[in-house]
Amino acid sequence: MKTFMKGAVLLTMAGLIVKLLSAVYRVPFQNMVGDQGFYIYQQVYPFIGIFSTWTSYGFAVAVSKVMADSEERDHGSILRIAFGFIAAVSTLFFLLLYAGSGLLADWMGDAKLAPLLKVGAFTVLLMPVLAVLKGLFQSYNDMAPVAYAQVAEQAVRVSVILLGTWFVISSGLSLYAAGQTAMFGAFIGEMAGVALLVAFYRKRLFKFSPSPGFRKWPAIKTLVAVSLSVSMSSLILLFFQLADSFTVFQLLADSGLGRMEAMEQKGVYDRGQPLVQFGLLIATSLALTIVPLVAHMAKKDSGRSAEVYAQLAFRISFLFAFASAAGLTFVMPYVNEMLFQTREGSLALIIFSWQVVWMSLVLVLAAMLHGLGKVKVTAILLALGLGVKIIGNAFLVPLWGITGAAAAGNIGLAVIVFGLFAYFKRVWPVRFAPIRYYGWILAATALMGSVVWSWELLSDIVLFDGFESRIGAMLTALTAVPLGAAVFLAVIAKSRIITEKQWYIIPFGRKLAGLQLLIRKQKR
Repeated sequence: MKTFMKGAVLLTMAGLIVKLLSAVYRVPFQNMVGDQGFYIYQQVYPFIGIFSTWTSYGFAVAVSKVMADSEERDHGSILRIAFGFIAAVSTLFFLLLYAGSGLLADWMGDAKLAPLLKVGAFTVLLMPVLAVLKGLFQSYNDMAPVAYAQVAEQAVRVSVILLGTWFVISSGLSLYAAGQTAMFGAFIGEMAGVALLVAFYRKRLFKFSPSPGFRKWPAIKTLVAVSLSVSMSSLILLFFQLADSFTVFQLLADSGLGRMEAMEQKGVYDRGQPLVQFGLLIATSLALTIVPLVAHMAKKDSGRSAEVYAQLAFRISFLFAFASAAGLTFVMPYVNEMLFQTREGSLALIIFSWQVVWMSLVLVLAAMLHGLGKVKVTAILLALGLGVKIIGNAFLVPLWGITGAAAAGNIGLAVIVFGLFAYFKRVWPVRFAPIRYYGWILAATALMGSVVWSWELLSDIVLFDGFESRIGAMLTALTAVPLGAAVFLAVIAKSRIITEKQWYIIPFGRKLAGLQLLIRKQKR
């Protein structure tokens, strides 16, 4: 168990760095290309992101599970079947994306997006090697190569995107050329990840040979089922983005906005993506380290410890997600201007940011249900939520513009969460938290809001009044965020709705456990 948790923590830390880079690079990228350039990139990104998440994450986990559950003599056959299947799927997806780029661009209402889709299509050709090698190392609980490859892949990708975009913009080329460069960065990043995994593979000196009589189709069926069940909750936000790519720009243009203004509005709306990613980074990276323990403990005769871990996963996730969303609500105009140059669309971004709460609960509940072997209902609920999002866009975007699109996202995710809650209670009637838990969170949020708003008012009128607008916004945001976080955590520590022992279970929880002990000591 210790070895398992060590590997899980290593992968969690790598995932933390990858998510952080993924959220952070979008800010300088948007600053270089503006809202129209950001719209161009975000229209195409979900196509590559969905396939990449399914293969390099979901399919890799599926390969490792199938190998771990089989005899060692069958490992060679499993690897050959997995590689052959995912290579065939990747080739098919490449052909559809490359040959169908013009049609897809027309469906999105912008024919100039076709070259970006063609460049991005080449990224999927690297997925077979990436997915199978990740799965191989994970099956032997050798997480270091996987973690290093993930970080290297993202670091190279981000570097190429930012440096390439700077060069394109400096050379006076079009924003669509900058978008093509960003897609090319994804391809180069994948190459770096593949190169590192191949180097580790050769160093480990694995030797496999196919075993006679191994049945191909049952293995493929298992690989597909496991890969989809593992990755579906991570894919939902990308599918929501894909739905936005096909609907928001065209609905804005059809409602009377000029094409350029509609592009810029969609770009403003897409500012919410890195904010939500950053909120999820804090909320789910902590909670999901506990989820494997839930699956492990649930298999034991006594379910008591599993229930404790399930409660803790929910409480930690909800706590940080709610704090993130509320905090963004209080500081959004300042954060919006600090990061993206203007305060435009702040109301839409406030509504968008509350997707952090719904999405973090989707991730945790779906992951725990997967650990219990319950995935079919989860898949149906995710599909239902996506349908609600698409219908919501159709009704709300013509009425409220990008604010309507943000509201539709929250409604779609809320449908998924309430469905998951109802199903979870039937499968495993766990009481996640008492009323006192929610009461203290609301109290901490109210106090945080009053302190932060008072500070912002003081900053605007007295402290940073003489500064240039964006610098003033930056100074206000960078002081209000830690102030609000300190107030919120102090109230939570005083309430002890998470005990010191529980804080110790999660990464970096010792600091918060120490804070609680200090407050209790002073109280005495």
